[in-house]
Amino acid sequence: MLNKLFDKLEGYYEEMVAIRRHLHQHPELSFKEYKTAALIKSFYEELNIEVKGNIGGNGVVAKVYGKMPGKTVAIRADFDALPIQDEKDVPYKSIVPRVMHACGHDGHTAALLLLAKSLNELKDELAGEYVFIHQHAEEYAPGGALSMIEAGCLDNVDVIFGTHLWAGEPTGKIQYRTGPIMAAADRFEIDIQGQGGHGAQPHKTKDAIVIASQLVINLQQIVSRRVNPIDSAVVTVGSFTAQNAFNVIADKAQLVGTVRTFNEEVQQFIESEIRRIIEGTCYLSGSTYEYRFERGYPAVVNHAKETEYLVQIAKLVPEIQIIEETEPHMGGEDFAYYLQKVPGTFFFTGAKPVYTDTVFPHHHPKFDIDEKAMLIAAKTLGTAATQIHTQ
Repeated sequence: MLNKLFDKLEGYYEEMVAIRRHLHQHPELSFKEYKTAALIKSFYEELNIEVKGNIGGNGVVAKVYGKMPGKTVAIRADFDALPIQDEKDVPYKSIVPRVMHACGHDGHTAALLLLAKSLNELKDELAGEYVFIHQHAEEYAPGGALSMIEAGCLDNVDVIFGTHLWAGEPTGKIQYRTGPIMAAADRFEIDIQGQGGHGAQPHKTKDAIVIASQLVINLQQIVSRRVNPIDSAVVTVGSFTAQNAFNVIADKAQLVGTVRTFNEEVQQFIESEIRRIIEGTCYLSGSTYEYRFERGYPAVVNHAKETEYLVQIAKLVPEIQIIEETEPHMGGEDFAYYLQKVPGTFFFTGAKPVYTDTVFPHHHPKFDIDEKAMLIAAKTLGTAATQIHTQ
């Protein structure tokens, strides 16, 4: 049966590429993916595959039923884009100003659509039920996973699989990890209220820029001096805003940043330490503050049994040359929520572009993938979904 599945996927490769390139040219931002969701739903309707839209927002869920009884297997792909200007010189460059698929979600979607089409054509030879979860809004918390789960996309699901096309690794490599593979991703905002004034009279002010600058330095001590070195953590200030005329001392300043952790105790500790450092710094300067800490996605924690299963079935995919255990990544992913509900695993599929010597990272204006990686992702996910019934 696997050979038949692989043959079908290879036969649909050009269609897979065409869909991916269409999506790449017409990206939509998180929570605004109306046309993308409509395209996905229409694809299934034309094949007479059971499908429902508006699941938890713009989510789409389709189902294929095997002829024989078996487990219910879910496969998830995301389909939102990012607020980035596409700077690639390729025919399928985004035509939407300041919006592009800079993370591979277009490839995830195309791979899942053609996998579903192939499995539907083989349903008389299949066991169990296959749930295809097309998720909106992965890029921007609170994300789409939670609302889709609340809307029932995981009802009666026994196991779930997902992959991320990974441009930093060569095509033909699969990376896996048991336990935490991606970090919890939180956001914080700090508003400093000082006392502005004339740039020539600093003694009459409370300089918000100086206070905020001290905070940036002080926050760096959390990971380097207060978190156990055995526990991975990141505290990054990504934005510092205090706009004034050249001869004005700032009245206000804002810092915005992110915290990345794998351990919930470390996460809670960092949240409280940030507040303590703000309080102390502002007390010394006689200023006031507002502090907001927003919990983002939890850590992505793969289940041991399903991860080991993935390692074994990946050997059945001819194009996979390397199956490698990866170090944990500090990036976030709301696939974490699915794994909190049902057993499963999330893995990386190498997708390093071959037409250029320069590989641009995810979320870069020139990001791209090797489209052959979509075929490998579809074969791996299809193998995982169909062979689970033999376990």
